Amino acid sequence: MSEEALHVIPQYVFDITNKLTVFFVENEKTARRYLRKSGFTASFETTPILPLNEHTDTATVSTYVEYLKQGTDCALMSEAGVPAVADPGSVLVRFCHQNNIRVVPLVGPSSILLALMGSGLNGQQFHFHGYIPVKQPQRKQYIQHMEAETKKGVTQIFIETPYRNNAILQDIISACNSDVLLCIAYDLTGTKESIRTQPISYWKKHLPALEKIPAIFLLGM
Repeated sequence: MSEEALHVIPQYVFDITNKLTVFFVENEKTARRYLRKSGFTASFETTPILPLNEHTDTATVSTYVEYLKQGTDCALMSEAGVPAVADPGSVLVRFCHQNNIRVVPLVGPSSILLALMGSGLNGQQFHFHGYIPVKQPQRKQYIQHMEAETKKGVTQIFIETPYRNNAILQDIISACNSDVLLCIAYDLTGTKESIRTQPISYWKKHLPALEKIPAIFLLGM
């Protein structure tokens, strides 16, 4: 969880965090920094902080369940967003269910829902695609498929690796019709937060530079 998001996390989450003794995290260094900022006071020398990211294999994750089987209260932390939603961790959660271990999701900012809430697009029906294809022509075809779905009233939500943001914006405006609405939401809960929904025709003339800024994109009608 980003340090910038501390102001939008309820106090009870900090209170629970301060009582936990094992953490499964994407990045140990930033997790330690976040924990200290959130008020965690225990020594890191006696607090296991174990990696759980896209490189962690299933066999390793299965061993983490042993902490929970022993009755230890553990935390699954996200580097940004919320755990297991477009984020590592669902395998561990699944193991918990298989072993009848209680899973308690805690409230935190999800860029997917924050962007949808602020977009003005249909929040009754939406489809989150995660990362879409990188290579052409698959990417253009995928964007056009999403555009077709917007005509059915289904908001299309997707993300990209920050360093590819500028490239995907170019692909979106070249693949979509001018009247399709595109919401660009970036740096959510951060100091440069922006959520703006305009037709493709507008973005063709006012395309922002988003290099290395976490962003989420929504298409709708």
